[in-house]
Amino acid sequence: LNGVKQREARGRAEPLLDAVGLLDRTATFPDRLSGGEQQRVAIARALVHDPLLVLADEPTGNLDEETGQQILALLDRLTRQAGKNLIMVTHSVEAASYADRILQLKDGNLV
Repeated sequence: LNGVKQREARGRAEPLLDAVGLLDRTATFPDRLSGGEQQRVAIARALVHDPLLVLADEPTGNLDEETGQQILALLDRLTRQAGKNLIMVTHSVEAASYADRILQLKDGNLV
């Protein structure tokens, strides 16, 4: 975290890594993590700065169905618990089912 002392950064990151089930993997290099683990790290990284708005572009695009379900449930739970707004871009009907509101684009136009 830029501009944040190491102790504070660790104090903010560890609860999120624990929430995504990766607290025991903090010393692991990214290339040693599975696709699902990398997605969970991305979620923790997105939330560690405490943004009001979280943007997720195809958060399950490169994952198998089971891992994708876990990622969607996790993203939904963490953003709702923290009172965050989530904008997700997806082609997946299943991923869209987590939304409170769905907007569709067709041929570049909002329909």
